[in-house]
Amino acid sequence: MDKLELKLPPVAVAFVIGLLMWLVAKIHMGEQFLPQSIRLELTALFLLLGAVVGLSGVCAFKRHKTTVDPTRPENASTLVTTGIYQISRNPMYLGLFLWLTAWSCYLSHLIAMLLLIPFVLYMNRFQIRPEERVMEGLFGPQFEIYRRNVRRWL
Repeated sequence: MDKLELKLPPVAVAFVIGLLMWLVAKIHMGEQFLPQSIRLELTALFLLLGAVVGLSGVCAFKRHKTTVDPTRPENASTLVTTGIYQISRNPMYLGLFLWLTAWSCYLSHLIAMLLLIPFVLYMNRFQIRPEERVMEGLFGPQFEIYRRNVRRWL
């Protein structure tokens, strides 16, 4: 299983989960669990939140001139701990999670929404933990202090 670590770009993982959500919603036609009156508002809210959180993370990395390539964390030149990174250690992944949440609201299908769980589990195991090992090796005690003070997701 270690062979999956840092291999699939998180955007690709989110796309696959989103596709599975859509398939589940199409195959298992059931009643929508969200009332039509708030479904689109929740979708828009989570889309906007995802964009703000995710793009804030990307912009912070660009400002600090460090890599945004999630498959090569060893290329990181700076440990970014300011801005959105004071709230979440992984705002780009949180942004993807919020976009998937928006998609599940739009689909308004309970089983599709449950597919958010495998996304988080996959990201924690095959993306975030390996990244954290690399960051610990690169930044040592500075990263350990950061990890103790800022939560992984929120």
